[in-house]
Amino acid sequence: MTSADTAERFRTAVEKRDLAALEPLFTEDIRLYSPVKFTPFEGRPMVLGLFGVLLRTFEDFRYVGQLDGTAETAVDGATAPSEILVFRATVNGKEIHGIDLLQFDESGRVKEFTVMVRPLSAVRALSDAVLAGLVADGLVPDPADG
Repeated sequence: MTSADTAERFRTAVEKRDLAALEPLFTEDIRLYSPVKFTPFEGRPMVLGLFGVLLRTFEDFRYVGQLDGTAETAVDGATAPSEILVFRATVNGKEIHGIDLLQFDESGRVKEFTVMVRPLSAVRALSDAVLAGLVADGLVPDPADG
């Protein structure tokens, strides 16, 4: 599988909200860097859980552009094949503009995933909605429980 094939399969799975189709596209030790959390989400089970929440949270999600090239990874600083998918969506009435940066391993699977979104009001709405979803799905403890 090439990184371009993976990017296209990823895009299709997200647009169809097909969580099962995402699993084989990720490495076991995938790291997802979120705009609302300082440390990455780590490992395929956690990242798939997060995607389950995201697929429920985003309204009118659509990719509107795609760029390819290479970029340095966060873990080891190695240069990896990369794709940037530009998206638009709505969360709780706030319009989001964002990008997904997918970085691939030698077998073409996604090993690092970075999400960047704007504006700040949309980041806040996304953060609140995702945290509520992660707590509801039992993926993180409820911060209100101390």
